[in-house]
Amino acid sequence: MKLICFIIIAYLLGSIPTGLWIGQRFYATNLRKYGSGNTGTTNTFRILGIKAGIATLAIDILKGTLATSLPVIFGLTNVSPIIIGFFAVLGHTFPIFAHFKGGKAVATSAGVLLAFAPWYLLFLASTFLLLLYLFSMISLASVGSAIIAILSVLIFPSFHILLPHYDWFLVLIIILLAIIILIRHKDNLKRIQCHSENLVPWGLNLTQQSPKNKK
Repeated sequence: MKLICFIIIAYLLGSIPTGLWIGQRFYATNLRKYGSGNTGTTNTFRILGIKAGIATLAIDILKGTLATSLPVIFGLTNVSPIIIGFFAVLGHTFPIFAHFKGGKAVATSAGVLLAFAPWYLLFLASTFLLLLYLFSMISLASVGSAIIAILSVLIFPSFHILLPHYDWFLVLIIILLAIIILIRHKDNLKRIQCHSENLVPWGLNLTQQSPKNKK
């Protein structure tokens, strides 16, 4: 019964549509009508600015961290915390409070790993920043980090790098999270192929994208 309660709480935490609510409450702006139409961190930064973007990022990460910490806080020892965290990511991606149309799972996934494997998250965050610098695209950095996450979670434990042993729950959840991230970025990948993906004003833009302004 406690496990079911934690799963429901985690999903509801993840379902909080942070960027959407911040936009509506403080900026009188519906993010669905601007930019990519997504309610996650990237579109919030692009449309509402740095303050709203940072707030959205922080809260979306916190959703995953808090959900993953629930079993530890309340002494549920017969289930891996990362499984509970996974339901927060599902909530973030398919939020009941926003007609099941949510973000792209990156920030909340980071929050899950922050609670469960912080040093491994640091590695993936460094990978993300490197890819972002090289290609100037949050979408490509997210997809690339997801792919590297799959490879590293399968390889690192063999060499005792960051992950001292195989945790098959971690392996399963990382693969599932990566699949969600890849699926949620399918439109971005199409734009990258057409050299029209949105850029951040930083980095080398090695693929020479030339986006159109959607705002």
